[in-house]
Amino acid sequence: MDQYVVVGNPIAHSKSPAIHAEFAKQTDQSVYYGTLLGEEERFEAQVRDFFSEGGKGMNVTVPFKERAFAMCDVLSKRAELAGAVNTLMLGKNGEIYGDNTDGAGMVRDIVHVLNQPLKGKRILIIGAGGAVRGVLEPVFAQAPLSVTVANRTVSKAEALGKIFDCVASSFDALEGPFDVIINGSSASLSGQLPPLKDELVSEHTWCYDMMYGKEPTVFLKWAQGLGAKGADGLGMLVGQAAEAFFLWRHVRPEQAPVIAQLRSEM
Repeated sequence: MDQYVVVGNPIAHSKSPAIHAEFAKQTDQSVYYGTLLGEEERFEAQVRDFFSEGGKGMNVTVPFKERAFAMCDVLSKRAELAGAVNTLMLGKNGEIYGDNTDGAGMVRDIVHVLNQPLKGKRILIIGAGGAVRGVLEPVFAQAPLSVTVANRTVSKAEALGKIFDCVASSFDALEGPFDVIINGSSASLSGQLPPLKDELVSEHTWCYDMMYGKEPTVFLKWAQGLGAKGADGLGMLVGQAAEAFFLWRHVRPEQAPVIAQLRSEM
């Protein structure tokens, strides 16, 4: 049975084993997917040991995505642009190949599962950290009308603007409404709302929070209070896993039933 694993610290809370077990059942694949507690001093050695012992693929989560990026022999274009790696596999000659499926997973969730097109849309993305950097290339691949990145520290948004040729802005300078607003900041984790003006949203605006929870996030509650519709990032979690599964197994699993199952268990 082919062996796969997700490495991070902490890792016991990870939903990835359950997600990949469902994918394997759906697609009739003989795989085992477990967890590995990453060690600060030994992360690179843990990765190499896993593959040398016959492991087929590895997912990487916090806080090791940048270190995984640095140790890869070969990187996908989207991993290069993201500056981080969440999916590892071995090449034919034993080289470590790194990819980043976060952005592709989010876009697939938005466009194919939630049926919200991004093409021709005026998009606002909130935040300028690693989560946002990881999704910008797949968002641009959808041919939006424009992409604006807003952040409290404008220089961080400007740095992303230089890499991806998008508009960088402070929150105060934003002029709405936008067609789509994606919250990639960490504010939802602490139950806080970024300093967003109500005029950024109209009844036609669609909002997406990369974070998720049993209850709607503060960002989604704000958007819904202004008449907007939207969704949280549970489907992004499943989507990035589906992209990794496709890379490894060359078969694409159905995401919607897995999202529904996870939602029912929350």
